[in-house]
Amino acid sequence: MGTPVRLGPALGRDAAAAAFLACAQVSVELASRDEVGAAWSQDSSCDGMTVGGLTDHLLQQIVHVGRGLTVTAPMDAPVIGLLDHYTQAPWVASSREGEIDPEQNDTNNTAAAAGRAAVLGAAEAALAELPALFALPRDPDVIHIPWQGWSLSTPDFLTTRMMELVVHGDDLASSVGLPTPEHGPAAVAAVLGLLADVSLVRHGQVPLVRALSRPQRSSGNISAF
Repeated sequence: MGTPVRLGPALGRDAAAAAFLACAQVSVELASRDEVGAAWSQDSSCDGMTVGGLTDHLLQQIVHVGRGLTVTAPMDAPVIGLLDHYTQAPWVASSREGEIDPEQNDTNNTAAAAGRAAVLGAAEAALAELPALFALPRDPDVIHIPWQGWSLSTPDFLTTRMMELVVHGDDLASSVGLPTPEHGPAAVAAVLGLLADVSLVRHGQVPLVRALSRPQRSSGNISAF
């Protein structure tokens, strides 16, 4: 297909920061629901994760952003594009093969064993610090992803974390029988744009056009992952 073309909006720094803060607040409110606490040790909708483990995985996205904003990216780390990130990340290929990540599951399930208060407290503390961190100048304005070995522009990294919050928020809500929370227009546009972009790279334009406009000719699955 050649160079991937982004369909979704490329958010500017301030717009991405505002959208992420709103998205993160919705996620914390979901995680704070009594239904989540009552099911903490039960299996979630994600294979291998408890509800507590899934909640930790969800809220760690907020912690990752705070940590990323306080660390200078290594000068020798490549800065890649948003779609290149999903083309190169090993977990994307694994998920498409139906594989789960036992190491990631164990990490989140173990963290959840510290208790709901600890998981929520870490996320709330990280969220409270983000407005001040976003206000600080950054040069270069990139966030390093140490578990991948590359960096993304700050807006692109925030878009990846919003995708995680939106998708895993749906997982968490379905795990405990709650309605999936809805997010603000900026976050929704960025996340759906990203998912459409990744799906386009994976499936090509015809399956997407048909799935979105001519279901009678749809070839079926157009999942990004």
